[in-house]
Order: sequence, then structure tokens, then C-alpha cells
Amino acid sequence: MGEGPDTEAVRSYLGDLQDRLCVALEGLDGQARFREDAWERAGGGGGRTRVLAGGVVFEQAGVNFSQVFGDHLPASATAARPELAGRGYEAMGVSLVVHPQNPYVPSSHLNVRFFIARHPCEPPLWWFGGGFDLTPYYGFDEDCVHWHRSARAACRPFGEAVYPRYKQWCDEYFFLKHRAEPRGIGGLFFDDLGPGGLPGGDGAGGFAECFAFLRAVAQCYPGAYLPLVERRRDTAYGERERAFQKYRRGRYVEFNLVCDRGTLFGLQSGGRTESILMSLPPEVSWRYDCKPEPGSPEAGLYEHFLVPRDWLAD
Repeated sequence: MGEGPDTEAVRSYLGDLQDRLCVALEGLDGQARFREDAWERAGGGGGRTRVLAGGVVFEQAGVNFSQVFGDHLPASATAARPELAGRGYEAMGVSLVVHPQNPYVPSSHLNVRFFIARHPCEPPLWWFGGGFDLTPYYGFDEDCVHWHRSARAACRPFGEAVYPRYKQWCDEYFFLKHRAEPRGIGGLFFDDLGPGGLPGGDGAGGFAECFAFLRAVAQCYPGAYLPLVERRRDTAYGERERAFQKYRRGRYVEFNLVCDRGTLFGLQSGGRTESILMSLPPEVSWRYDCKPEPGSPEAGLYEHFLVPRDWLAD
């Protein structure tokens, strides 16, 4: 439990993860390719931003890798942990956001990250965070069950209590308080995963267990999401479905700009703005006080899917 963090191992894994995710998305789209922008941050560090646009399947997909350094953690990182204020830090991670063309294919997000905060007179503090969530525009029960079964399978080797805990945390985090509604159907969310190991987990804790859990979450993602894309990509749709997709994408924008801690951290730490905001959908709309027609598939999204629930209860 007392072993120190291997930051080079984390960096190497995250760089490889970005490569593998890009290959998988390009292979599924079959036409578009990722554009890469390598960037450096004035305060230290940099990253690789990769964006695929105008594909057959994906209207836009972004997969970012970053590794940044700083003398002081920004306010978004210390608000809940004031003991970190004034420490120098290193932060690295991979973030993925996918916005498909077809409204019947859900948008999706994955993030895995590692922080280490250093002080000249004290031992370093380190922790992992991340997770993934799904944002459908037209919901399907079987898709939701598959998504959450995949999430549970990733957690199960670490203890039966892990999935329920991080599933609930995801439901609570990806929630637009100003709208009083979830962003989607959830998934997994975890943060502050440090030397004590997984709360409720069966392991011994420490860096090895925490890093293994981060890898399990990341490795689970393609099998959780890509089959849903393949299942729905050829579903016929028209202007009505496209208009509703754009309207619901507005909720995605609202969450990322108003609520998301990762966006705030990136902007407050002087990150590359284009890379931080690659998560926003390319086409979006807002309509005043829009209410779906009762009994419509659009109303069903609100009534049946945008309600936190145990998808694996049966």
C-alpha cells in the first residue's frame, strides 16, 4: 500500500490508450481520419489533440492526451481539497468525446486522469480519476443494459461494492442542476482515488490497485460503446430526429461550460482552449421552453431514460 506512484508508467499507458482509441474510431467510421495538433503549454507540458470531423458515422470525435505541470493547482482542483492549495502539480489524462451523425446513436464521453501534487517539505499526494457516460437522444433499453453491464464487469474484479458506488457518483455528477435533469443515462465516475485504494473494494489499495482500476475502466470502454454505434448507425432518420438531436446537444454544451470540473481545470490552468472545447458538438440549437409532444419518442427520453435508475435490477 505504500509504494510510490510510477508516473512514467501512467504517461506511457495514456499515450498508448489515445492511439488505440483513435484506431478503433477510425476503423468504425471507415472514411474520416483524425487530425493531430501537438501543442505546448507556456507554464509547462503540453499534449496531442486529435479530432475527426465530417465522417460517415461520426460528425465529430475528439481524443486528447495532455500532460501539464504547474506551480499552483487552480481553484477548481482545490475547492474540495484545500490542503492542496499552494502545491506544485503534474496532471495527465486522456479525454474522449464522440458526437455521431445519426440521432439514434448516442453521444459518449470517456476520461481517465492522474494527478500528483508536490510540496518541498512534504510527501507528494497523488490520485486517479475518470469514468465514462452515455448521452442518448433516442433511448433503447437493451443499449442501456449493455452499457451498464459493461461498466459493472469492469468494476467486478475490484469488489462487488465498486460498481454501485461509482454508478451513483456518475448519476450525481452528470446532472444539470439548473435544469434538474441528468445529462444522460450515466455510467461510472470516480475521483480522488489514492493510496487508500477503492472505497468498498477488495484489494490492498495503493498505486498498483488504483492504476489497475483506471486501466480496467479505459479498456472496457470500446466494448461498451462501439457495439451500440454499430447497432444504430444505419437507422433511418429525418429532419425531426435531427432537430431534436441538435436541441438535446444544447444540454451537453450547458453541462460542459457550466458544470464540468475538467473544463474549469483546463481553462483555469492555462490549457489550450481549442483542445479543451473540442468536447462541444459541431452543430447545436436552443429553443425557448421546448416541450416534446406527449406520447412521442422525444417525450419518452425524458420520462423513461433521463431518470436515474438501476438498469441491471432485473
